[in-house]
Amino acid sequence: MISTLTYPLEKFGLTSIQRVENALQHLQNGKGILLTDDEDRENEGDLIFSAQHINVQNMAMMIRECSGIVCLCLPNEKADQLELPYMVQENTSSFQTPFTITIEAKEGVTTGVSAADRITTIKATSAVNAKATDLARPGHIFPLRAKNNGVLERNGHTEGSVDLMKLAGLQPEAVLCELMNEDGSMAKLDKIISFAEEHDLVVLSIEDIIYYRKFVRDYK
Repeated sequence: MISTLTYPLEKFGLTSIQRVENALQHLQNGKGILLTDDEDRENEGDLIFSAQHINVQNMAMMIRECSGIVCLCLPNEKADQLELPYMVQENTSSFQTPFTITIEAKEGVTTGVSAADRITTIKATSAVNAKATDLARPGHIFPLRAKNNGVLERNGHTEGSVDLMKLAGLQPEAVLCELMNEDGSMAKLDKIISFAEEHDLVVLSIEDIIYYRKFVRDYK
């Protein structure tokens, strides 16, 4: 039911159910969460905010503490609506990371790099009535296409992020970036947990979401 990876996460909820529900409450309240995957996969933690609630301060923390590659996770239908094709026709990356071409808001940005500019692009993209002509290509936001059945189809951060937004009753778009150490290496579980405690974040695993969707509650 639960891999050994989740045991250090008990301080964020004793069970998968508690961790997921704590994370959903955080997201509904406009806070961030950290999502981990398995040690034999990417073995990283992604800082995640809802596109609906993310603000400039959240983005500044992402840029400062994370890799700087800020990704916007989208359901396939939203990516289709915005006419965002995959970045390459043949994806040969190790984990089939589903990047589309990069984007920028056409209006309201300068270079597109600042925290405020990236927020403008995210808000333009995640708007319910967003259309392809609202966006310039290329840009400084990296969209990712989530599989239609989420973590039950692919156990990636992209799918986990979108699944959490749907379970929380929020707009389905999510913003993520990989947490880093000060020396530029990828943060592992000890760092992820200490960072979460410092910034009042909930940590959960992709396995937690899989369990929750299979045995507790699924989105429609």
